[in-house]
Amino acid sequence: MEEKKLDLNSVIGIVLIIGIFIWMMYQNKPSEATLAAEKAKKELVAKEAQAKAAAVKPVVTATAVVAGDSTQLAQLQKTLGGFAYSATLPSAKNDVTTIENDFVVLKIANKGGYIVEATLKNFEKFKKNSGQLVSLIKDNNADLNIQLQTSDNRVLNTKDLYFEPTLTKVGADQVLSMKLKSGANEYLEYKYSLKPNDYMVGFDIRSQGLNKVLNTAKPLDLQWNLKTFRTEKSIAIENRFTEIHYEYEEGKTNYVGDGNNKEEAPDKVSYVAFKQHFFSTILLTNTPFAKSVLKSNKLVVDEAIDTTYIKQFNANVPLAYTNGELDYKMSWYFGPSDYKTLKAYNKNLEKVIPLGWGIFGWINKFIFIPLFGFLSGNISYGIAIIIFTIIIKIAMSPITYKSFLSQAKMKVLRPEITELGEKFKKDPMKKQQETMKLYNKAGVNPMAGCIPALIQIPFMYASFQFFPSAFELRQKSFLWADDLSSYDSVYQLPFHIPLYGSHISLFPIMAAIAIFFYMKMTSGDQQMAAPQQEGMPDMAKMMKYMIYISPIMMLIFFNSYGAGLSLYNFMSNLITIGIMFVIKNHIVDPDKIHAQIQENKLKEPKKPGKFQQKLQEAMEQAEAQKAKDKKK
Repeated sequence: MEEKKLDLNSVIGIVLIIGIFIWMMYQNKPSEATLAAEKAKKELVAKEAQAKAAAVKPVVTATAVVAGDSTQLAQLQKTLGGFAYSATLPSAKNDVTTIENDFVVLKIANKGGYIVEATLKNFEKFKKNSGQLVSLIKDNNADLNIQLQTSDNRVLNTKDLYFEPTLTKVGADQVLSMKLKSGANEYLEYKYSLKPNDYMVGFDIRSQGLNKVLNTAKPLDLQWNLKTFRTEKSIAIENRFTEIHYEYEEGKTNYVGDGNNKEEAPDKVSYVAFKQHFFSTILLTNTPFAKSVLKSNKLVVDEAIDTTYIKQFNANVPLAYTNGELDYKMSWYFGPSDYKTLKAYNKNLEKVIPLGWGIFGWINKFIFIPLFGFLSGNISYGIAIIIFTIIIKIAMSPITYKSFLSQAKMKVLRPEITELGEKFKKDPMKKQQETMKLYNKAGVNPMAGCIPALIQIPFMYASFQFFPSAFELRQKSFLWADDLSSYDSVYQLPFHIPLYGSHISLFPIMAAIAIFFYMKMTSGDQQMAAPQQEGMPDMAKMMKYMIYISPIMMLIFFNSYGAGLSLYNFMSNLITIGIMFVIKNHIVDPDKIHAQIQENKLKEPKKPGKFQQKLQEAMEQAEAQKAKDKKK
């Protein structure tokens, strides 16, 4: 009995112990919040573990790919040949590297190794896009490519291949090396060097160890393409001044003509300039390119629609090998087409600005540019134009005086010339001879009135070249004109007038009115001074027409041109009217001129000048021939 009782106690103890254990487990059971917290903690630990694993994951190098993925490399070699290596590097992706100074921002892409964005920090587009900086290169409007002829007869384009960038600093200069590699130490390199406060960017092209990869039997083709952005208000004027300029044969300069499919093929080219109206992108080389092909095409067909791009430029230049390698020291210029800025580089770059040929260019370079530069450096540009015009017209006033004096002398002689005309009415040749004798006897040169006028023509033409090219006037305001380099529109028409445009500019209207009164003022004296010659056009009638035609032509021509040029012409004609008024009413005395001519008649006639003498001889020969013909 005691054993059974012991056994029962044992069973009760075991049950009790198990019950206590179950109760303790129940009491220690975690709450739902505790379980949720534990779960979150486990997830966080797992994520941290993954992050650490990723951080310490080894970078896949070219060697790793070669060793671990020979299939991929083999596939790349089928299309890229020796340059498959470049596609295996970490740089084989669409990244860009930025270099910049206080003047420009340049972005260079890994793919192609060329500049995909060039923005000028200190210049904005025309006022409609106020706040938008001028970008010469952006949004795939440009590319640079070298066609690589490989030794295994492939043709590869560098613009489709990936370069490896390395950015360093040499002093204050930023140096970016872009290498298209065929091996660890074999590559084609583009090296960009940007100095502080400079628009010029060093650009070297060289190769190393590629003489076995490339076919070096013939030069490579460097292809540079650019679609020029519109940056100014007047599309028509910007189109007119956007063109390719180039220097060739050690100092000669020229340009590709305007229009569609225009092409030039100069030799020994030292720079190619894709010039816009006020900005330029220029490629310079220390080693002149041999026969190059330069092409230009218009992109503006309808000015109301084609408002983004102006022209398409293409340059194809050869890169010759030296001892089986490329080695070219070149530069890029991204900046304003400003005469002083370009001239400061001492590389003949200022020739891209169309100042005119011969004497017209000399007037601009040695008179207009220095004088206007001095004036505009101290006062506003509008006032500078006015003072500039006054100085030019005062300097030309002695010539104006001589011209008017000659007209006054001819006016005094007009009655006698008319009398000779009546006397020798039936003999025009005799009339001409007697008229020339009268001129000689009176001491009057009939050409004296023409020569001063001819002297003024180069200055007038020079102004037509100077003001549209004056970068200083860009976005400078005066009175109602918000930009002296563009038209001063005061009213926008709801329609387009052929030749005139769809806006009304005020300065051209003022210039047209001024030239009307100037011609009205001078035409009467010219008609009285120059009698009608038999067999010659009726100049009096022509002048009557010109009084009205000239202002209309000026109004049409100047309406789309810059306000600075119109202001200059308005002031020029206004000042000339004032000078002519003073000369006519206070300096030239017709009575004194008449007395002087009568006194000259009493003197022994002067020996006629060479021109008069040759003219007299020609008349005598014609008269002799006429008499001979009559006898026959």
